[in-house]
Amino acid sequence: MNQATSTVLCMTDIKKSFSGVPALWGVNFELQAGEIHALVGENGAGKSTLIKIMTGAYRRDSGFIEYGQNSVAFQNPTEAQAVGIIAVYQEIQLVGFRTVAENIFLGREPHSFGIIDRRRMNTGAAEILRRLGLHINPRSPVGSLNIAHRQMVAIARAISFGARVLILDEPTSSLTQTEVSVLFDVIRRLKSQGTSIVYVSHRLEELYAVCDRVTVLRDGRNIVTQPLTTLSRLDLVCHMLGRKPDQVSKGVTAFAGRPQNAVCRSVLLQAEALKYQHCQGSVSIEVRHGEIVGLAGLLGSGRSETARALFGAQPLDDGTVKLEGKLLELRSPHDAINAGMAFLSEDRKADGIIPELSVRENLTLAALPTLTQWGIVSRKRQDKLVNRFMQRLSIKAVSAEQKIHELSGGNQQKVLLARWLCKNTKLLLLDEPTRGIDIGAKGEIQRLIAELAEQGLGVLMISSEVEELVEGCQRVVVLRDGQSVAQLSGEQKNLQAILHAIAEGADCQQAVGG
Repeated sequence: MNQATSTVLCMTDIKKSFSGVPALWGVNFELQAGEIHALVGENGAGKSTLIKIMTGAYRRDSGFIEYGQNSVAFQNPTEAQAVGIIAVYQEIQLVGFRTVAENIFLGREPHSFGIIDRRRMNTGAAEILRRLGLHINPRSPVGSLNIAHRQMVAIARAISFGARVLILDEPTSSLTQTEVSVLFDVIRRLKSQGTSIVYVSHRLEELYAVCDRVTVLRDGRNIVTQPLTTLSRLDLVCHMLGRKPDQVSKGVTAFAGRPQNAVCRSVLLQAEALKYQHCQGSVSIEVRHGEIVGLAGLLGSGRSETARALFGAQPLDDGTVKLEGKLLELRSPHDAINAGMAFLSEDRKADGIIPELSVRENLTLAALPTLTQWGIVSRKRQDKLVNRFMQRLSIKAVSAEQKIHELSGGNQQKVLLARWLCKNTKLLLLDEPTRGIDIGAKGEIQRLIAELAEQGLGVLMISSEVEELVEGCQRVVVLRDGQSVAQLSGEQKNLQAILHAIAEGADCQQAVGG
C-alpha cells in the first residue's frame, strides 16, 4: 500500500464517559498518511474529547488505537508527542518574551559544553521555518509577532518534534483572510511532505478549500466519514445538525400554535452593521416589542458574539445599537442593563448561576440596588420579590434557601430568567435557553418565553434546534462567519430555507435588517 492510501492512525470503537455521562459512544476515526482530515460537529459532539484521547490527555474507557502498525495506549501527551502526534490548540501557548527559536526548542535546547548553543538553535529554527515557507526571523521575540506568525511558530514547534500527525484545533479563529491563505499554504506544504493533519474548524469554506475527507460527530457518535468532493455543503450541515432538508416534525415545541402577530408593533432594538474582532462581515438585526427573533447558524457563525456585543460584553469595532430609537454607547454590560437589556448565556454554570448561593440570592442578584437602603438589603422586600417570581415561573425548590446548584437545569434557567424580570427589562437576549434541560422543563421555558413576548418584551433567541426557531420566532436571521446572510419570515421561515442559508450563505440572501 503506498503512502497516499496507507493508514497512519486508526481509532476503533472509542468510548469515554465523565461521571457516568457518555461523551463518546464507540467512535471510529481513521487518518491516512499525507491526508488533511476535517473533524467537525456542534458543541457537545465529542470533538475535543476524541482529540484529547488521540493525544494522551484523556484515557479511553474502551476501544482500540493503532498508530502505524502498533497498538498504543498513551498515558499522557508527552508519550503521544514522542511518537509524533501533536496538537496545536486555538489558544496558542508560547512564551512571549522568548525568541522564536527558543520557543521552537523550549525544553530541548541544543547544548555545547553545558551551555545552550544558540547558533545551532537559531540555525535549526531557521531550517524548520524554511521548510514551511515562512519568512520569520528566529531571533525575534514571539511577543513582537502578530497572531498569524505566532500560529506558525506553534506549528513549527510541533514539526520540530517530528510530527507525523498534526492536530489543528480552530487554527483560523483569530486570523484575517490573508493570514488564512498563508496558513493554508503551510498546511498544503506539510501534506506534500507526508504529514497527516486533523483539521478542526466550523468554517465550511475552509473545509472545502483544504481538506480531503471529513468525519462528522454528533452527540458523541459517528455520523459520516466521506470525501468532501462527494458531499454538498447542505448535506454536511444536515449531518451536523441532525436534520434533513425535506423533513421536519411540526408541533414538536411548546411554541407551536402561539400567535405571531408582533409585526405591527413599534421597533424596540435596531442594530445596524455590527462588526467585532475577526468577523468577515457585519450583522444587522431588528426586534420589535412583543416579537421573538431567532439567530441561526453553526457554531462559530457569530451568534453568541452578536448577543454578547449587544449586551456590552464584547467590544464592537463598528456599528450602531438603538433601543426604542435611543442610540446606545455599550461600553460594558452595566450600560446594557441600565438601558433595559438582559442576557442569558448558553453556559449557565460558568456565566449564570452562583452555585453555592441560594435560590433567593441568585434570583435577586440584579435587583439588589432596588432592595437596599443605607447599604442594607431589606429581607422583607427581597422575600416578597422571590416568592412572587417563584410562583409566577413555577420554580420547583425545597425552599428559597436551597442552594441553586441542587436544582434541575430547567429550574436553574427559570431562576436566571426571574433574575432579569425583577428589573425593568425590555429586551431579552437568550443564548440557547433550552439547552441541557429535560423535555418537560424545555416546554415550560418555551411557553414562558412566548408569554413574556405576548406581554410586550422583545426577545432575541439563539438556538441550535431549528424547530425551535421555526415555531417560536416571527423572523429568523441567519449568520455565517460573523455576517447576516439571510432574514426569513412568513412562509420563507422553514427548515429547508434555514439549512440552505446556513450552508450556502450569501448565495441565498434575503433582505436583512428591515
